[in-house]
Amino acid sequence: MTDKQSKGGDAGAGAVDDPARLRNVALVGPSGAGKTTLAEALFAVAGSGGRAASGDAGTVFDHDPVALRQQRSVGLAVAPLLHRTAAHGDVKINLIDTPGYVDFVGELRAGLRAADAALFVVSAGHGVDAATVALWQECARVGMPRAVLVSRLDHARADVDGEIAACADAFGEGVLPLYLPARDGTALIGLITGRRYDYAAGHPPVIGDPDPADLDHLATARGELIEGIIAESEDESLMDRYLAGDDIAEDTLIADLETAVSRAAFHPVIPVCADTGLGLAEVLDGIAAACPSPLERAVPLAASPEGIPHPRLAPDPEGPLAAEIIRTTVDSFVGRVSLARVFSGKLQPDRTVHVSGHGMADRGHADHDEDERVTHLYSPYGATLRQLPYAVAGDLCALTKISSAETGDTLSTPDDPLLIAPWEMPEPQLPMAVVAANRSDEDALARNLGRLVAADPTLRLERNAETGQLVVWCTGEAHADVVLARLCDGGADVTTEPVRIPLRATFTRAATGHGKHVKQSGGHGQYAVCDIEVEPLPRGTGVEFADRVVGGVVPHQFIPSVEKGARAQLATGIADGPPIVDVRVTLVDGKAHSVDSSDAAFQTAGALAVKDAATAGLTALEPLDEVEVRLPDTYLGAVLGDLSSRRGRVLGTEAPAVGTTVVRAEVPATGLLRYAVDLRSITSGTASFTRHHARYDPAPDHAVAAH
Repeated sequence: MTDKQSKGGDAGAGAVDDPARLRNVALVGPSGAGKTTLAEALFAVAGSGGRAASGDAGTVFDHDPVALRQQRSVGLAVAPLLHRTAAHGDVKINLIDTPGYVDFVGELRAGLRAADAALFVVSAGHGVDAATVALWQECARVGMPRAVLVSRLDHARADVDGEIAACADAFGEGVLPLYLPARDGTALIGLITGRRYDYAAGHPPVIGDPDPADLDHLATARGELIEGIIAESEDESLMDRYLAGDDIAEDTLIADLETAVSRAAFHPVIPVCADTGLGLAEVLDGIAAACPSPLERAVPLAASPEGIPHPRLAPDPEGPLAAEIIRTTVDSFVGRVSLARVFSGKLQPDRTVHVSGHGMADRGHADHDEDERVTHLYSPYGATLRQLPYAVAGDLCALTKISSAETGDTLSTPDDPLLIAPWEMPEPQLPMAVVAANRSDEDALARNLGRLVAADPTLRLERNAETGQLVVWCTGEAHADVVLARLCDGGADVTTEPVRIPLRATFTRAATGHGKHVKQSGGHGQYAVCDIEVEPLPRGTGVEFADRVVGGVVPHQFIPSVEKGARAQLATGIADGPPIVDVRVTLVDGKAHSVDSSDAAFQTAGALAVKDAATAGLTALEPLDEVEVRLPDTYLGAVLGDLSSRRGRVLGTEAPAVGTTVVRAEVPATGLLRYAVDLRSITSGTASFTRHHARYDPAPDHAVAAH
């Protein structure tokens, strides 16, 4: 992935000096809606290098070897294009294609962090799924401007009118079509302009007058659109004028429309077909005219690495440098490649930057602060990089060989180091135990896991000290498949094994134990005798030790030795069993020898006494997690039934918002190994959950046998 590998014509979308000429837009939506195909088509008609041929090498937006093998996007891809408009001149559009499959929500959120507007791509005739509605609401919460592109108009079951109605119903107010297809299917009719944009001969469209019958057919939709635009206008007299029958000037309507879209108050719908080219020009014009520039979007809050708040930054090329690593990949030719969004200042090659990363140590990202030199700056074009002289505030660029930079890190100047809090990452909830196929693969496994964790903050790496397993926590099965594929592509022969849940044990009742360690083999012997009482304690108490010896039968200096031996045996378990917890061990009697007693002897005696007491009976304990599930009310019954099947106990429910329920329950950890997958299946990907360890509870016999 080097600039020497660049192919195709002149991109024409290099460095810009004015952030007002930039548009960063993300294509989002469900898997199969045609986002990548649409991105390729937009890139092609803008004349930015042409559309790459399909095949093993992929295309501009679909070039990842894993994605090509799995036939789906697994990460975000970026390519800039230049679009020329009469009203706005040359505009550089950074087009961000995001994966639609729910497992890759981390990549999607990274794409939204890099973008200033979101284009929701939905397939005509397929409706709007609940996961897409949830994403729409997530964008609404942060004030992200949105538009809707109804794609795949050439599909056999395409129903544009039905899909637009479904979008309006699912997404809410302000979702109205800006164009609608002509009855012959080869053109769009502009509802504001009243013009026909004919694609019968391909792109660019031939602009002319529509058939009067088309205008009559679309009159109702046109009236609704104009009323919707006027309702968002700052001129309160417009509605009165319109209702009185006055003609509102086209320029006025378009200006109000652009303002409402950039403020996330209005969401136009544009039908588009990547294969026939229908609507591509209208989409590009809409992005350039209505989507906000970086100057219209607030910069994320920043602080010093020590946590001292920094004055609010502005998207000013002359301001202090503040850029964020949006995505990290490892290329076989140039090594680590970091995709960055510049929020403030200007990023330039041959300059030293400060790299700060804090707040994700729990996922394997240790806090770090390093100074590194930026040798080259690039513009990303899929699998190729094209050299860039600089990147101003609001632009996206790629950096190579910044070895300490990880996804979510902040780049700033060494004399004014900054830290931007990373965007919200989904918590990985699906564990996968990975094992190197042989000893020679262990180094490759460790090396590649380190690269993956640095690149993907939705991964969490855990070395379980009790089971000895190396566990990679993923967001779902598709995510896990990609992780395995990348490990294998990196030269590690890897297999998986079932994840083991560590159990505990405790005493079923009070018991006594006798430990005697006496040996004589010439010279100083070993002599220690102790008697203990063991009693169970409430869950979560841990291990306590007390002594009630009288008369000095166990010398004072050896009492800690008995405790050490007893605790060691409890931690080890009995006969390869689980560690023993929640007990009190009390030393009540013993014997010592004036010559042969020692620290080691009493440690051994203490351990033997615990073993003897354990013959009275132990019970296995399993970890219990407290789970919080957030779901639409529609699926409440199914989720409650599923929790019950996992031996879960519901603690309560609450309704934080209309149509949403939060369920709190306690569930054995063994029942949550695949809960991330099963919950997604039950709720069509609309539910999420969090979990934390609550305590250990007695495990039923069948659960112990499963271990």
